[in-house]
Amino acid sequence: RRGRRLRPRRARRRALSAAASAGQRPRALRAIIALLLAGVLALTVAQRFVSEGPWWLELSRYLPYPLLVAPAVVALLLSIRLGWRWLLAGVATIAAFATLAMGFVWNADPGDDARVDVRFMTYNVKALLAIERPGGLAALAAEVERHRPDVVVMQDSSPLMRGRDPERPGPMFGLPEVRREAQYVIASRWPLRGCTTARADSAEAQLAFARCTVDRPGGAFEIVDVHLESPRHGLVAARQEGLDGIELWQSNPAGRVAQARALAAVLRTSAHPLVVGGDLNSPDASAAMQALLAIGLRDAFATAGRG
Repeated sequence: RRGRRLRPRRARRRALSAAASAGQRPRALRAIIALLLAGVLALTVAQRFVSEGPWWLELSRYLPYPLLVAPAVVALLLSIRLGWRWLLAGVATIAAFATLAMGFVWNADPGDDARVDVRFMTYNVKALLAIERPGGLAALAAEVERHRPDVVVMQDSSPLMRGRDPERPGPMFGLPEVRREAQYVIASRWPLRGCTTARADSAEAQLAFARCTVDRPGGAFEIVDVHLESPRHGLVAARQEGLDGIELWQSNPAGRVAQARALAAVLRTSAHPLVVGGDLNSPDASAAMQALLAIGLRDAFATAGRG
């Protein structure tokens, strides 16, 4: 009789224990998902609104986007078991990262009847690699021609001028006006004048860039072709040397910011409307880009691009 009374009590204890365990699992899952989403959101806000941050934030600007958004994707998959509110939180976090950190935009289509004044292209062509690769130059030319630019400014491009008369280089990519200044090559549908290799130097940085005036019917404008310091060496040091490479990495973005500020100081007064193109090696929210936007320039892709 006593045994019969005890068995139901043990069964109840087991049932209560199982119920408590079942209740703890969703709580633990919610905590994990919230932590993953909060981490991605914190990084998104920091990348978008902190132009100059600690070394790890600057390093994160150059890491592959799939790596940075992966925690939010994992959280989204885990939230399938928790209902639509958690699913919505995961989708919203990924959308915030895509727009604020990655710079995804989808501007309205101006339509076929819209008047486009200038089709401007900037392209780091890595010409030396293209020359060494079979069919590389033809592929490069096809890529430029596919976009039908009125003006194209190129970086790492001086090998494209091999075999051409520097004074009369002839057309390139179907564009009749071609100029070379140091590593830069500029090709235009309209006449170019006053082309020069200019300098933007300061106590912290030195920078050579190309500068030309384009005599476009309806109004001239000035173009600047620039190549800021590459992050490659700093990234390699951080990857291969770990904490020992951090010092080199820290000096890398600082040098790029100094170059951008020196360039902004030179460009602050321009006689014509100004277009700056080049390999800036800098995300939109970085201090280097902010230095250029501060003098009144606008990001053309953010203004009119898609993707």
